[in-house]
Amino acid sequence: MNDRTALDLLLTHGPLSRTTLGKLTGLSKPTASQLLTRLESAGLVVATGTTEGRPGPSAQLYAVNERAGFAAGLDVTTLSVRAAVADLTGATIGEFELPTSGPRAESAVRQVTEALDGAVKAAGITRDEINRLVIGTPGAFDPSTGRLRYASHLPGWHSATLLDELAAALPMPVEYENDVNLVAVAEQRLGAARGLENFVLLWNEEGLGAALVIGGRLHRGFTGGAGEVGFLPVPGTPLVRQVTQANSGGFQELAGAQVLPRLARGLGVTDIGEGRYTEVAPALVATAAEADSGPYREFLDRYATVLATGLASMVAVLDPELVVLSGEAIVAGGEPLRARVQAELGELAAPRPRLVLGSVREHPVLRGALESALAATRNEVFDTYR
Repeated sequence: MNDRTALDLLLTHGPLSRTTLGKLTGLSKPTASQLLTRLESAGLVVATGTTEGRPGPSAQLYAVNERAGFAAGLDVTTLSVRAAVADLTGATIGEFELPTSGPRAESAVRQVTEALDGAVKAAGITRDEINRLVIGTPGAFDPSTGRLRYASHLPGWHSATLLDELAAALPMPVEYENDVNLVAVAEQRLGAARGLENFVLLWNEEGLGAALVIGGRLHRGFTGGAGEVGFLPVPGTPLVRQVTQANSGGFQELAGAQVLPRLARGLGVTDIGEGRYTEVAPALVATAAEADSGPYREFLDRYATVLATGLASMVAVLDPELVVLSGEAIVAGGEPLRARVQAELGELAAPRPRLVLGSVREHPVLRGALESALAATRNEVFDTYR
């Protein structure tokens, strides 16, 4: 227990001396020295420089051996597969993005291996050195069938044998996780929900979804579909029947990023840019957040209302401590949008959780995949040592 505590402190604080580590753990200096000797002999800790700028003799510093283990993460979307590799300290040491739209027609297995190999090469290591890989996708793999559900828009990922094919192609343990769940992991480990055990994350980007963290753990549901709130029936839009065939539902049709340009036009906004909705919607929301009056202000108010409409149902059931608003089509609205959603939710729901904007903005799905893979890798490395 002391050895693992020491490793966790070194991961959190960076290089530490024997004396400092002893103070943080409550261990005597001789015991801290023995502990560091054990970890150094096992290759988990390395001596790295000495203290400087302090009175008295310099002290040897120790740090986690960054090369004692490697973790990898993948973010799979309809447009690309982005991969990254992190060393044991959590530093990203290699990244690669593989476009998957247009004329490319590689299988899912080929996409995964090619993207992973690109990141591994950038990191200067080999596939065999990866301890754990976590792959984030829309939807979720049903544990009873092994098939991807709730993501019919992701081509090439629905074969009944896909997981077996990936297992055969990859030499390391692989985990699969819903993309929005991984954003919640990133926010819980590094961002706006750090340390919290009960919160909801609402995501609006290519799709509208949520992640539920209850008792400190992700709640995935029986088929992995917990949080697929885009299918949620809500007031203000016609009922969508056969939702899995339509790949949509009431909340998606009311507040999803793809409907925002149409919503804005209906309120008199005319200067809407052209392009894919995942680019147009955030720009539209960002412009509206700066408006004091007129159609843009009306659009922001209406957008806040429709977001709060779906959130009201969620918080009525879950009563979370916190709601994290994330995804480019939400965070682009900044504090003006957050404040409006908070006010609307206060009128629509009895529970009144605090609303915050997500703070992990750069590739949050990929960051969550890496954090998830890192946690498993660190456990594996320490269990091997123990």
